[in-house]
Amino acid sequence: MQALKSLVESNTFQRFIIAVIIINAVTLGLETSTSAMATAGGVLYLLDRIALSIFVIEIVLKLLVYRQNFFRDGWNVFDFLVVGVTLAPTGEGVAVLRALRILRALRLVSVVPSMRKVVNALLKAIPGMTSVLTLLMLVFYVAAVMSTKLFGEAFPEWFGSIGASFYTLFQVMTLESWSMGIVRPVMEVYPLAWLFFIVFILLTTFAVLNLFIAIVVDAMTVVEHKEQDQTRALVSDDHDELMHELRALRSEIAALRGGPGEDRGRAR
Repeated sequence: MQALKSLVESNTFQRFIIAVIIINAVTLGLETSTSAMATAGGVLYLLDRIALSIFVIEIVLKLLVYRQNFFRDGWNVFDFLVVGVTLAPTGEGVAVLRALRILRALRLVSVVPSMRKVVNALLKAIPGMTSVLTLLMLVFYVAAVMSTKLFGEAFPEWFGSIGASFYTLFQVMTLESWSMGIVRPVMEVYPLAWLFFIVFILLTTFAVLNLFIAIVVDAMTVVEHKEQDQTRALVSDDHDELMHELRALRSEIAALRGGPGEDRGRAR
């Protein structure tokens, strides 16, 4: 069992799984091409079955090695669910499950440490992001009500209701055709409308959204420091254990060297 655990946790095995995930993602993408399927459809299907078999074998090996501890790791659960979904039978009424096979590509997140670090940071940033999102929604609501009352009569397709205003303001926030597509036509009827939209963009795009970036960066820093602290703790424990063994070994050597001398002294 120890040999099996060493195999599963080895860098060679992890690189092999990463390679299989990448190849499988490419083959699933080629399956969307009519010409590729006409030329090598059978080969692509065979490669997909081989990749799925490898993933199943990997999950089985991990279950044998870790047993009940397998499900205590969130990443293992993620891999298990992704592979389990793609194993579901496909047919009439559940053909959408075939499209879910591309979810196997997401397993790359679970096997690449740097990607896991980013996801962990995003998860830790959720509480802070919730507060920022609430603030953003409050700004959006106030702006939607204002824009509906100010511009709704002249531009009902953009600002005729709060829902329409929300969508239009979201387009403005993303800076997609906001000037020529939205603001300048509004300014032809309301010349001072630029004041409203400039303030809205400054509050959302350049202020509130940057808070999301700051929160994520801070969370990544916390995760990095936590990993460094864990590494230092492991190194310190290994160092203390090694020093303890060296002291014990030194005491044994000193005892072996001193034993015969003490016996000769007593004989004299």
